[in-house]
Amino acid sequence: MTLQTRIYRDSQLKLVEKKLKAMLEGLDVQVVIKGIHGRGWVESFVSGQDEKVALRFLMDNVGFCPSSLGEVHEFSVIGGFVAGRAESRNELRLDVGFVFPSVIDAVIPLRRLQAQLADGRKMALSTLVDLFGLCQSMPMQVRILRVDPVAKYLEAELSEKQQRQFRDWVRSMLDRLLVFGCSSDEVRDAVKTSEVNRDVVGVEPLGMFENAIVCKLGTDAVGLIPKIGRVLRNSTLSVFNPRKIVELLGEGSFSFTF
Repeated sequence: MTLQTRIYRDSQLKLVEKKLKAMLEGLDVQVVIKGIHGRGWVESFVSGQDEKVALRFLMDNVGFCPSSLGEVHEFSVIGGFVAGRAESRNELRLDVGFVFPSVIDAVIPLRRLQAQLADGRKMALSTLVDLFGLCQSMPMQVRILRVDPVAKYLEAELSEKQQRQFRDWVRSMLDRLLVFGCSSDEVRDAVKTSEVNRDVVGVEPLGMFENAIVCKLGTDAVGLIPKIGRVLRNSTLSVFNPRKIVELLGEGSFSFTF
């Protein structure tokens, strides 16, 4: 089975295995990490007397990637990671773990992002990407709108849960420095090492190696990038700035369309 978790370097496989064993502690199961495929997706194997219980727990708390397009239906909700913008620059692509027989990304058309994030306003994809920190490796949950097995095409939109997260982030009015490629422990250590504790509320895990550093009210996340970046050199950093979003879209835009 393929976990809904990606690694950014091979050394992180051991950490994944350690976390899985800790999560399943007390159950009569063996957990084996088989390797990685695609863009770093983790493959694992669970066996033992409590296998069914363990698999259900992992499904609820980590998630599994669908193994084929046949497992994905309209209105299915799946998780993935931003893979980048399409060549047309009118689509946001999401890596949802499909690699066989070929890589298939879920595609969110610009018009759907405009409807869900900008109250229908005609904004460029690059503007929405910058506003909401939708850089490569950002974990996202989407709802599938159309499955075309022949064309190997998946059209999607943001799930209700994903919209709610963005809405809550905006309403908090707290900047977030998004850090992709490091564990939450590494990010917390970086906060201490870079001596920005006084500017930070805490670290919010978004995935196993994806986190948000929540800034205190009035702290600009952009100002933390040089300090955190010097410590976490192998990570990708992005900013979610509610004040800028509200300035461009207005406070009334954040009921979001469900």
